[in-house]
Amino acid sequence: MFTVYASTPENMGPAAIAAHARRAEALGFDGLQVPDAVHDGFLLAALALNATQRIRVCISVLVAFPRSPMNVALSAWDLQALSGGRFELGLGTQIKQNIEDRYSAQWSAPAPRMREYIGALRAIFDAFQNGSKLSYVSEHYRFTRLQPFFNPGPIEHPHVPLLMGAVGPVMTALAGEIADGMITHPTNTPPRYVSEVVRTRLAEGAARSGRSLEDFRLVLGSLVATGPDEKAVRREREKWRGMLGFLYSTPAYWPSLELFGWQERGEQLLALTRENRWDRMKEVIDDEMLDAFIPSGTYATITAELERRYAGLAGSITLMLPEDPAEDADFAAVVAALRGR
Repeated sequence: MFTVYASTPENMGPAAIAAHARRAEALGFDGLQVPDAVHDGFLLAALALNATQRIRVCISVLVAFPRSPMNVALSAWDLQALSGGRFELGLGTQIKQNIEDRYSAQWSAPAPRMREYIGALRAIFDAFQNGSKLSYVSEHYRFTRLQPFFNPGPIEHPHVPLLMGAVGPVMTALAGEIADGMITHPTNTPPRYVSEVVRTRLAEGAARSGRSLEDFRLVLGSLVATGPDEKAVRREREKWRGMLGFLYSTPAYWPSLELFGWQERGEQLLALTRENRWDRMKEVIDDEMLDAFIPSGTYATITAELERRYAGLAGSITLMLPEDPAEDADFAAVVAALRGR
């Protein structure tokens, strides 16, 4: 069975997140993922944790490089203390254009910098918990000063799980080498890709550090088309057809297309964006592609479909809450079945 996380729409803001988190907890989810996109991930996580009693809350994923690891460590430490150990931190790199032009921050090779970033966070956490001298110096970071006045001190649950969002081969292997887990992108979540590519790269990274992946958490961020009846499922499939068209217009997401022999579809989609023909993009995603990438089924059948696809490949999956709360009772049964409850 799976650990099941509820996802949060990227445009959901602080006013709505508490009710969303309470609803996810009532539906029986193990955890909630909150984004760091339109709104600040730490603010959303704080409100979600404060509104709940049981579920974990994971930022999926925090845009790391524009933020100092010290600022991130302080926020993560406070949320871990506030929640009694229910906070998880996903870290991501974003693309060069966003780092430089949206955040006005410095870009550098992402994998080496992420290695340093996680190393810095763990050194800072150790100083917080154990009072050890802070001494972490790398190419991009220098942390050598932490006066007692600024040290928040030890907490009951000092291990903050650090997960990585990863797509490419280098970053995926790095996750296997140093992170507590990895969160997949919808484009690198097809079962064949997870089996043949993602898990292989994670194992390569783990071998470099001599670690076992037994406790490593692979969280599958698949888009799922489900609903109370076939009509609702078809509607969801069309929504995700459009989303895949948008996502696969970005060359960074093409490796999974290449595995299936569909790279020319990505090139077609990129050309449509350059021609400003956004309304034609979903036509490139035929039913064969949709079936490969999108688990589909009614509430009565989706559990079996997800188990067929992902059992043995990963221990955690994500699902979106129904748009209509009237469906919550039926959806809670899906969550319970996936959790083996």
